[in-house]
Order: sequence, then structure tokens, then C-alpha cells
Amino acid sequence: MLFLTFFIGIILNAMGYIPPGNINLTVAQLAINKGMRQVWYFILSFSCVEVFFTFGMMRFARWAMSDINPNEAVSEVRLSTLVDCFMIVMFLVMGTITWKNRKKVPKTSNAKEDKRSGSVLYGLILGVLNPVQIPFWLFFGNYVILHQWIETDYLSLVIFSLGSGVGSTLALYLYAHFATYIQEKFALSSLIINKSIAIFLFALAGYLMVKQAIVIL
Repeated sequence: MLFLTFFIGIILNAMGYIPPGNINLTVAQLAINKGMRQVWYFILSFSCVEVFFTFGMMRFARWAMSDINPNEAVSEVRLSTLVDCFMIVMFLVMGTITWKNRKKVPKTSNAKEDKRSGSVLYGLILGVLNPVQIPFWLFFGNYVILHQWIETDYLSLVIFSLGSGVGSTLALYLYAHFATYIQEKFALSSLIINKSIAIFLFALAGYLMVKQAIVIL
């Protein structure tokens, strides 16, 4: 049962990182501009935060879904709107930074120049500032609990959370590997890729803006 719990955690969280978002696009950009070593520092630090985040959300999920509605107003503002607004700001900021740095030439560093602290800190920050995971775990966490796919005792939730961390690690590594493969296969420059990532981030922000405008109207 614990192995199944671990496996469900892997699959469920890996699925959450399939759609392009700020995290997997950041990993793709790191892989192209700084190399796989920096990617691993980022992924491992991010996944460590993900383990604790998942555990907390799974403990919170059942109560939250029974007492909190994503469309419920908080100070007359819906929770889903607050999450979308935060993501809009994040996409715009990351898109702007990527666009401004689009012409910078990637630097290959040796072991002495390899500053892993920057990637580790970046992973920790984005692990904490990842509000899109809140509605994800509120829905899917409650789903697996109600369908009795996992138990809700502390040990089971710890195993599930560890599986979640492994799932995010695998999914993000595949994104990074795919990004470097595409660059090498089609001989794409870092300029083209950085511009593409920036445009996509702006497009995601635009989509959320239109979504909220439709809801308001």
C-alpha cells in the first residue's frame, strides 16, 4: 500500500508539470543558458520545498475542500482570482527579465566558477512562490483521499509527499533534457529560445487576463 501511495505521488505531481508554466520554462531556460549542473541544483532544491508543500496541502486538502470554495470571496475577491493575479504578475516579471536578457551569451563555467548557491536559492524561492499548486492539490489531493487511493495517516502522507518530490524532479528533468535536445537538434540559438520563452510567458499572462475579464463581465 505504501508503494502504491509513493507511486501515485510520483504520477500525480509529474502530471501537474506537463502543461508549460513558470517552473518548467525556468528549467528549460536554465538548461540552455547555464547547463544541466545548474538545472540539477535548481530541481533538487525546488523538489525539497515541494515535498513539504505537498504534505501541508494534503493535510489541509480535505478540510479546505469542504469549507473553502475556490470561487468563494475573500474580502469580496475570489480565491481563484487572487491566484490568477499573482500568476499574471509572476509571468510578466519573468517574461520581462527573460526578454531583457535575451541577447546575453550563455557562459560555460568550470567547477571553480560554478556558483550553485544561485540556482539553489532560485529553486527555493520558486518552490515557495508557486501558488498554482494550491488549487491543484486542493482538487487532486481531495480526490485521491475521497476515493481512498491513499490513507491519511502521517506515514502515508509522508510517503506520498516524497513521491510528489520525485515526480516533480523527473518531470522537470525531462523538460530540461528536452530543451537541450531541441536546441542541439535544430541548432537553435539561445537568443531564439529566450525570446520564445519570454513571448510564451507573456501569452500565459495575457490568457489569464482575458480569463479574468470574461469572468468579471
